[in-house]
Amino acid sequence: MDKGVLHTLQQEILSLQGYKPPPAQAQSSMGLGLIETAFPYKVFPTQVVHEFSSYNETEAVATNGFIAALLGKMVNHSKKCMWIAQEQLIYPPALKSFGIEPEQVIFVEARKSKDLLWIIEESLKCETLVAVVGATDHLSFTESRRLQLAVEQSHVTGFIHRVSPRQQETVACAARWHIRPLPSITEDKLPGVGFPQWYVELVKVRNGKTGQWPLQWKSGQFCFLEKEAPTLPAYRQLQTG
Repeated sequence: MDKGVLHTLQQEILSLQGYKPPPAQAQSSMGLGLIETAFPYKVFPTQVVHEFSSYNETEAVATNGFIAALLGKMVNHSKKCMWIAQEQLIYPPALKSFGIEPEQVIFVEARKSKDLLWIIEESLKCETLVAVVGATDHLSFTESRRLQLAVEQSHVTGFIHRVSPRQQETVACAARWHIRPLPSITEDKLPGVGFPQWYVELVKVRNGKTGQWPLQWKSGQFCFLEKEAPTLPAYRQLQTG
């Protein structure tokens, strides 16, 4: 098949699936560099639902940091976002290191699990928000589809953080991530806490390519580590529900 025809068909399929060519100025808006080439049009997809899975507290903290770094690229000092969980573990002043002023984030605690997904869905319908982060341990395909329909109408980006998920259900998401912490290294090996480092795994991406990358957050930017990441356990697969 002619390459031009094949390219046209690919663009039509992406358009039918909700992917539209982004403006030229958005090519490096998230600063993820090589990771962005894994996505359609080589741009981090917004106005969709991203799923993150964490299987212990250490991974959950690392994932929160990575999500905060993404949010810092989206809020632009003028927009608002929401962070919803049954118990908030975020220390608001620490968000400044990711380019976010604490007052830009609306924190919501849903004491009852049955209310959690309803709050997340209703928040995703709010067009004045740039993004919504929702932490939960359960998400069915039907529930995730409702979240996806909400972002398609509002154009808000959803980050669903599955913390210690009971099952790895099939869900409607544009990308599934698994973030693990790497030991931080201080400059000149001085005592103290160094810059955050993560092993970022793109486990699933619709119409894109999966991959793994060791990253560091330094001076408000994502930086690829020069050395290979240490050997880590394979992505944990839970029973599919």
